[in-house]
Amino acid sequence: MLPIIKGKTLISFLESLNFTIIRQRGSHVRMKSEDGRYTTIPVHSGEAIPKGLLRKIIRDDLEMTLEEFTLAYNEYMGRIQ
Repeated sequence: MLPIIKGKTLISFLESLNFTIIRQRGSHVRMKSEDGRYTTIPVHSGEAIPKGLLRKIIRDDLEMTLEEFTLAYNEYMGRIQ
């Protein structure tokens, strides 16, 4: 099951996976990984990213399985708390 994630939290998590912010236009942040993968994260004031969009980001942009993402995200959340 996917966690409920806000845009700013997802950006911090992706930075821990060596993604960097390359630009921001309005409420959308564009990020790039060291190996050339790109993603765009919506950052709307306090709103969680919709599940369907999160799935698309994980599978298509991050090229991870849902299980890989969930394990990495839970490990990350354990480290920062």
